[in-house]
Amino acid sequence: MSWTAATLLVAPWLILGGYGLAVLLSTPRRAGPTGFFGGRGHDGATPGIILLGASAAISWVMAKSVNNAMNLAADFGWIGGIGYAAYWLAFVVVAVAVYVMRTRGGFTSLAGFLKTKYGTRAARLFLLVIAIRLINEVWSNTKIAALYFGAEGSSGYWIAAAGLTLFTLYYSLKGGLRSSIVTDGLQMILLLFLLVVTLGLLAPDVLRLGIPSVASGDVTPAMQAGGLTFLGLALVQTLSYGFHDPVMTDRAFVNAPGKMVASFVLAALLGGALIVGFSSAGLYALAHDIAPSPSVAVAVPLAVGLGMTLLFNAVMLAAAGSTLDSVMTATAKFGARDWPHADGPPTVYQQATGRRAMWAIAILGNLPLLSIYIDGVGPAVIAATTISGTAIMGLAPIFLLGWIKRAGRLSFHLALWPGVIIGVLLALEDILHLPTIPSFVGIGVGPYAETLGINVYGVLLCSVLFVAGARIRPRRGLL
Repeated sequence: MSWTAATLLVAPWLILGGYGLAVLLSTPRRAGPTGFFGGRGHDGATPGIILLGASAAISWVMAKSVNNAMNLAADFGWIGGIGYAAYWLAFVVVAVAVYVMRTRGGFTSLAGFLKTKYGTRAARLFLLVIAIRLINEVWSNTKIAALYFGAEGSSGYWIAAAGLTLFTLYYSLKGGLRSSIVTDGLQMILLLFLLVVTLGLLAPDVLRLGIPSVASGDVTPAMQAGGLTFLGLALVQTLSYGFHDPVMTDRAFVNAPGKMVASFVLAALLGGALIVGFSSAGLYALAHDIAPSPSVAVAVPLAVGLGMTLLFNAVMLAAAGSTLDSVMTATAKFGARDWPHADGPPTVYQQATGRRAMWAIAILGNLPLLSIYIDGVGPAVIAATTISGTAIMGLAPIFLLGWIKRAGRLSFHLALWPGVIIGVLLALEDILHLPTIPSFVGIGVGPYAETLGINVYGVLLCSVLFVAGARIRPRRGLL
């Protein structure tokens, strides 16, 4: 075995060990119920604007997001990375909606708002959607980080996936949301440093060859148009996407409403900048004609050399870890506070329940990785984002038009179910490779034209039905 091969075999595990040590040194040893669920320090202080903004941003700059941005830049050129970064505008949408909920209604969670406005059944349905999202976020991040330790299905791959999950579970069990927010600060500093190094290594070469564009010939007009179509899809989905992610929305209730808005605007700027920066790897792949197999995040480092491979390994570990601990803490709140509709200050008993929920998501969230053993079936990372974003399109009017007084349970159901049905059809189309949606609904060109058309018409349909529901008085007991 050559020195380089031996280094590639051993170094990723050393990086994992170094990452783990740094996180353990920064995380609080233990948090009480208010810190575990509310992110408060031992003195009861809430996180400041910068810390919460960095935490919110890094919790969304996940391994899946970095991987998707790189692949989209390789598919569509620079517009692909910008298109994926547009999803971070969801922070602004959520901030405005939650600010109104908190200042006008005094609500302390989205589930509480839904229960009061649309009824307990509506809140339960929403929480089921949240549960699917949480499971989705586990496998999609452990999968990408584990690929740096071995081919999919190899022993190194499985050991890394299990190790990263169990390590994140360990420190999340101790400190909950407080641990997540504090370690997010460290992970943000680490990712910013890694981004500077990444740009320093890749950008000069890309600039020397010329940024891939239609003029340079690296990007065809069809590719650019496809990128613009994806950008349109991202902008439409930001109206609803953030509401079904408790990793984001839980942080919207941590500090004062005004400070929260400032933190979320900062998160949108930080997160979007990180995504655009890391998408430069996709431009490098285009400029050098590197096939994105199995993804740009793996192919480019292997083409550049050992140092870049180890660098990207560290990037994916930090990105995956920051998301996984947020998923763990969101699951704890889901199981102990949101699902039981618990009001009042959190208790030690609820903290114990939350810890059991963390164990459950650590196991259930990684089960989709086993799909590689089923011929022709495997979890697709970008599809998981766009399809889930379509299925919850009805959340846009449910939250953004919630100020309509007469809107109640009927409005909720009329808005929610069309999106869910369409999302299921899209998922079946993706899995079975059979057309389930007529092609004429497409808007734009490229692989996302159909999805863009579905989302544009779907959001309009859900909104119209929501408003119509506010004008209808259903029979008592119908919903």
